[in-house]
Amino acid sequence: MEKRRNITIITAVIATIISSTVYILMRLRVSHMHAILIFVVGLSVLIVIFLILWTLGANEKYSRLAKILRRYYYVCVSIGLIFFIFLQVLIISGSRTEEADVDAIIILGAGLINNRPSLILASRLEAAISYVQTRDGIPIITTGGLGQGQTITEAEAMARYLIARGVDENRIWREDASTNSHENINFAKNVMLQNGIDPENAKVAIVSNEFHLYRAKIVAQKAGLNAVGVAAETPGLHRKLIYFFRETFSLVNEFVFR
Repeated sequence: MEKRRNITIITAVIATIISSTVYILMRLRVSHMHAILIFVVGLSVLIVIFLILWTLGANEKYSRLAKILRRYYYVCVSIGLIFFIFLQVLIISGSRTEEADVDAIIILGAGLINNRPSLILASRLEAAISYVQTRDGIPIITTGGLGQGQTITEAEAMARYLIARGVDENRIWREDASTNSHENINFAKNVMLQNGIDPENAKVAIVSNEFHLYRAKIVAQKAGLNAVGVAAETPGLHRKLIYFFRETFSLVNEFVFR
């Protein structure tokens, strides 16, 4: 009876943790639902296996088998943790600005709030402004279509922000049809072509937050672009930790489902 009660309590606690995590990820407007599914399904499977092994171990008849299986379970969990750390190392390795001579700058979208750039998007715009200060005349491509509840496109809101900060409007090209990072980059290629830049022979700077930059460059490479990264500082330590954690599952999604 005591063991059953303990299992019920642990299950309830774990269910609360999972539901809270999913809620946080949803509030952060995760664009890749696969990232949420990978996390939730993976964690749920681990919990179910753990509870089964624990219950099995309570039975004398199967206690020895449960002990052996628990060892394999701990080994698998350890391998998963090592893999998680490995992906974090990859993400961190690509989280720095790369200095290079580029032909165009692409700022990836990150959502609007009341037709204004979100905190994350504003940080990307500020990073782009700093980057172009020593690169006169290089075109800046703002990306993003019309979001739900907004009356202007994300690309237009970004352009207005840049102009208000002193950037010459003539060097701003708008890509205003995309809805995610893959479309941001692929549609920006079309904008480059329309304005006389051959994407296959050009070098571009991709502007995004440091947690997203490694994956953004993978997307750019898949699109056939020679890209370097420009890292924007994510505002708030708590936000940075959450996004770095979430990005691990988005990276798995990128490798597995794209």
